[in-house]
Amino acid sequence: MTPEPDASDAEADTLTGGPRRRRVRAGGRPAGVPLPLLLPALVGLAFLLLPLIALLLRAPWRSLPDQLTSTEVWQALQLSLLSATAATGVSLVLGVPLAWLLARTDFPGRGLVRALVTLPLVLPPVVGGVALLLALGRNGVVGQWLDAWFGITLPFTTAGVVVAEAFVAMPFLVISVEGTLRAADPRYEEAAATLGASRFTAFRRVTLPLIAPGIAAGAVLAWARALGEFGATITFAGNFPGRTQTMPLAVYLALQNDPEAAIALSLVLLTVSIAVLAGLRDRWMTAS
Repeated sequence: MTPEPDASDAEADTLTGGPRRRRVRAGGRPAGVPLPLLLPALVGLAFLLLPLIALLLRAPWRSLPDQLTSTEVWQALQLSLLSATAATGVSLVLGVPLAWLLARTDFPGRGLVRALVTLPLVLPPVVGGVALLLALGRNGVVGQWLDAWFGITLPFTTAGVVVAEAFVAMPFLVISVEGTLRAADPRYEEAAATLGASRFTAFRRVTLPLIAPGIAAGAVLAWARALGEFGATITFAGNFPGRTQTMPLAVYLALQNDPEAAIALSLVLLTVSIAVLAGLRDRWMTAS
């Protein structure tokens, strides 16, 4: 005869969800996945994976070494790596203080500032490139003064590539660092302040070590976004081989003249994307 559960057991089951788990696993086996959910999930998975599989199936594996060792590919790859790294550096220098400002200070219009910071995430990249031209072009709001006073011209230069990539990549870093700052306990900074440390010293010696993983994750995301940038770059910096032609722009140009070269370049970017995901895997698994 099975003993009846007492009131304390019933209360504990209510708090811990015990009866619900027993109902889900009635009969000693997990409940099945509902068909109306399984079918769309499989279709969605196939929708995401099939284009990548097609890229691998159609890759010119025999001529791939020759494709990847051509001068044009190496120029585009070198420029992409250098410009993405420089754009990430700009994002770190400007984005980390901006994230701290949004997370640790309360000022009028903070919500509006946060919305404006994240606007490049949803703004079409081509529109971002047009906006950069209007702001930093030779006749732009700021660009005309840069040209007149310092002789600095950004559009259609390698520096323009860095500016365009930083514009679209910095929000990824700001969001990551701001989230990490909000999760970090501010009492460590307060304790440092009570010991006589200035706010900047507390940030440098206490806050930065605490949020280093978030900064690293944001930097990787920003670097990957900068590496894959196309619309803002081609609009603001153009598509000049050896000067402004990055890997995505080289793919676009090769697709019209040499599809096999376009596939080879796409494989390089796919490999980099997989490497980025592998680098962030541990952080995501820990967060989950």
